[in-house]
Amino acid sequence: MKQWKHNCRPPEPDHTLHCAWPLYKITVWTVLRHTTAPDNCSASPEEVTRSWLQSVFPPSVSVHHIIVSSPSPACHGVNNSAAPHVQQPQTSQTLSNSSCDKCFWSDVYVKVDPAASVEAVQANIAALLNPSFSYNFLNLTSDPDSISVLPVESFPAATEATPTVSTGVTTPEAGPTQSLPASHPNISTTDEPLDLNETAYGPGTFFRVNMNLSMSGSPTKPKDIIKNWVKQQLEANSTMTVLNVVIKRKYGRQEYDAHMIFPDQQKQYYCNFHVQEYKMSNVTEIKMLINAALTSNHENDSIAVQPTDLVIKHIEPENCLEETTPTIYGEYIWPETFPQEIQMMGCVKPTSERASRLCKLDIKTDTASWTRPNMTSCLPTKTIPGLRNITVTIGNAAEVVDMIRDLVDAQLGSHEELSASDLDTVVHKLDEVVTISIITPDVGADIVDIVADILQSKTYMTPVANSILNMTEEMGNNMDFQDESVNVTAPFLAVSMINVYPDEFKGLTFGVSSISSNQNPQIFLDQNFVSDPSPDNVATISLPSALHDHLLPGRSNTTRVQFSFYGTQELFQDPLTTNATHSNWTLNSHIVSASINNSYVSNLKDPVVVTLKHQTPKQPEDKVYCMFWDFQKNGGKGGWNSRGCVTSSISPNRTSCLCDHLTHFAVLLDVSRTHISPADSQILTVISYLGCGISSIFLGVTLLTYLAFEKLRRDYPSKILINLSASLLGLCMLFLLDSWLSSFSNYGLCIATAATLHYFLLASFTWMGLEAVNMYLALVKVFNIYVPSYILKFCAVGWGVPLVIVCLVLAIDKDVYGSISPEEAAVALQSTEPFCWLQNDVCFYVTVVAFVLLILLCNISVFIVVLVQIRQMRVSKRSANSRSSLHDLRAVASLTVLLGLTWALAFFSFGPARLAMLYLFSIFNSLQGFFVFLFHCLMKENVRKQWRLHLCCGRFRPKDCSDWSHTVTAGKKNILVNSDSVASNSTSTVRKVSDSSTGSAPKHHQGA
Repeated sequence: MKQWKHNCRPPEPDHTLHCAWPLYKITVWTVLRHTTAPDNCSASPEEVTRSWLQSVFPPSVSVHHIIVSSPSPACHGVNNSAAPHVQQPQTSQTLSNSSCDKCFWSDVYVKVDPAASVEAVQANIAALLNPSFSYNFLNLTSDPDSISVLPVESFPAATEATPTVSTGVTTPEAGPTQSLPASHPNISTTDEPLDLNETAYGPGTFFRVNMNLSMSGSPTKPKDIIKNWVKQQLEANSTMTVLNVVIKRKYGRQEYDAHMIFPDQQKQYYCNFHVQEYKMSNVTEIKMLINAALTSNHENDSIAVQPTDLVIKHIEPENCLEETTPTIYGEYIWPETFPQEIQMMGCVKPTSERASRLCKLDIKTDTASWTRPNMTSCLPTKTIPGLRNITVTIGNAAEVVDMIRDLVDAQLGSHEELSASDLDTVVHKLDEVVTISIITPDVGADIVDIVADILQSKTYMTPVANSILNMTEEMGNNMDFQDESVNVTAPFLAVSMINVYPDEFKGLTFGVSSISSNQNPQIFLDQNFVSDPSPDNVATISLPSALHDHLLPGRSNTTRVQFSFYGTQELFQDPLTTNATHSNWTLNSHIVSASINNSYVSNLKDPVVVTLKHQTPKQPEDKVYCMFWDFQKNGGKGGWNSRGCVTSSISPNRTSCLCDHLTHFAVLLDVSRTHISPADSQILTVISYLGCGISSIFLGVTLLTYLAFEKLRRDYPSKILINLSASLLGLCMLFLLDSWLSSFSNYGLCIATAATLHYFLLASFTWMGLEAVNMYLALVKVFNIYVPSYILKFCAVGWGVPLVIVCLVLAIDKDVYGSISPEEAAVALQSTEPFCWLQNDVCFYVTVVAFVLLILLCNISVFIVVLVQIRQMRVSKRSANSRSSLHDLRAVASLTVLLGLTWALAFFSFGPARLAMLYLFSIFNSLQGFFVFLFHCLMKENVRKQWRLHLCCGRFRPKDCSDWSHTVTAGKKNILVNSDSVASNSTSTVRKVSDSSTGSAPKHHQGA
């Protein structure tokens, strides 16, 4: 027997049949009531039905199989149509108030042995099912009008039935399917959450509601508040369900003025949705209930919702018609189904599982249509190699593409890639579809989705890359659509087709933005030539107006122009960029193309402008080349060629190309210098942040030590050290907080952060320079010198000069400060996060590079003088008092830290040693504050004694510190030089510098 439509009235018994038949299917609607108040509702409808049938049927009628629907709180009446399987009663049966009373239908397969006349069996079984039946305080009553007894050819394949599951056939050929009647929202009849977008409900009455709303207050999610309020008002009695809610903001004329802000103004919204009522049948009464529920105002704290202009319309959507769908899981015949009802069918493989499909009501058209079948529980019966046996025709192109998509999804769901043979089969079959049939936008979208899924897997695409590129172009040429343009997008892929009139062509611009693995690209189209595209676009191609000479009219006197975008490089694998021998070349942009139907465009007088954003910022040493994909290169496998393309403008983040032909374009970089990999960049960032954090802690300890112990800050070097530590601490703290402050995206805050960081950087180097000046005065100007307000003058220079520079920059152009992109930050600061810093290169080189270079040159000069003095002292004083080599090495390291000589590593970070220099630069300079603490706190004997004197007790506390106290230099006039002769002063000054650097306390006191 063939399948019959289940939601139409079953055939009436044919009284002319007098032949004997043993197999029958009985369908009946029953009402189950509790005669007493039950403690629980655990009674199974299947168990009650089986007991009922076994008690009323004679021994000659044996029950083979029972299928029971999900219990419903009401028996639904129908108007002008029948329920699935049988004619339902025309009046709605209202159950008692007990929540355990239920209404359900049953399909019962019975065998009559011996076989009897069909007419007699139908009459006898109908008579047996009419009386009510009592069972354990339960009363079961059948609806006489619903009883249907039909002979069947065979029973469905045996499966273990679940009591509350609406089961279907195990194969489409075995028998009928059943649909799910109304059930509790969001719960399927298997007590599992539904996988579909909308919950399935049984037949009911549908309404469309349109209304305007006013909302006062400032909620964070106003649309959610409106939606929850609507559901709360209408679904309170569990007889209505709100479906397909759409809420849009309505803007008044004043709200479009960017200069006007009305925080207390009521916001207007437009809301429309469907309501399904599955208990009452009176349309007028239902409208009155909906109107009463939605005309009341809603107030919650400071938020108020006031509905206006309520329009309620009764709609009668048609059923989803019977549809046969060939899939990789078998061929399924979906019967005619009510709107918002899930139809279930047994899987072909395995027979114990089920497929489902929703007949969904569309909010735009108020009509019902089938959604895509949910076959997640079924297993494929076809494989990719089996595609070779399928013949593509104009009529089955869509079905073949659907089958290919399902097969690819299934394969990539269990494997990371397609095999070479499977990939070749898929591409070949898609190429047949594109060549033979006229492509609709929906089919084209499916093809692009298939290609995108394969590109995102680990499948090796190079052997079929050119075939896919040609197929994509052919698809765009053959696509049939009525609008002016059609865009088809998938993750990392975008194709845009535009029909242009040659006589009206003034240029055309295509752009793409928002590239990510979970988001489709956003397409920008402009019917004009745009030479300066938006910086937000990752790829832009502009066709000049002179191109109209190549536009040959096609259908409807229009010419098809096609643009393609590829956000992945898998289809463009050239040995130039993949072979180890050419590792200096890298593809550094996405790929964009343009083509004109049936035309080969070359030697253009006005060039095509292609602007591409770099995937990684261009380094100063990198060379940028604009290239196109040459299909004939590398023996027909394709490769990059620069012929006909000229690089127009270059910046670290994007490149503009001028080309005289149309094809696929990209930007390649020649990175012959040592390149910093993303892993090294990340490591350098971690080192920088970790080092600055450590330095901040120990610089704080250093400042507290010198500020807390007055005896430590009596001489000038100690006071200079305090100021240097303060500037370094500010620099480290601002560096650590910069990315966090930049994340607020506040224009003023970012400028203030960048300017402050600039100030502390300049101040740190200024105080390093003043350290060198102080050493120079102590070593070269060895006579007794009195400098009035010595430290005050140093502070004026150390803090004032950086302030003047920063103020000048702000006065000239404050916008030189700002947030640089993660890519630029990776270049300048080895950081992968947005960073508030100098954006102008000229300002950076003048106020930072030149300033730092000047300070370092002076400091290196002083450092050399100090080294010479130390060397002379060792040569002239070969006695027991002469310093050891280790002691001198510590002095050199201390001076290197104080003078900031490690910053000079930045000027040597090029060539093969660039990466090593950057690692040394990050380590030593981020830890400069720690080294200051190490050499000038931890290794200084007088500091340690002060710690022990004030912080220790017991045997750790020094017994007598009077001798040490005399070593501290007293007086301001004898700090620089305190010797009676030049010779002795020179030696002692070097000794003092050395002692100060290495941390040893002086052994003598020099008087004035």
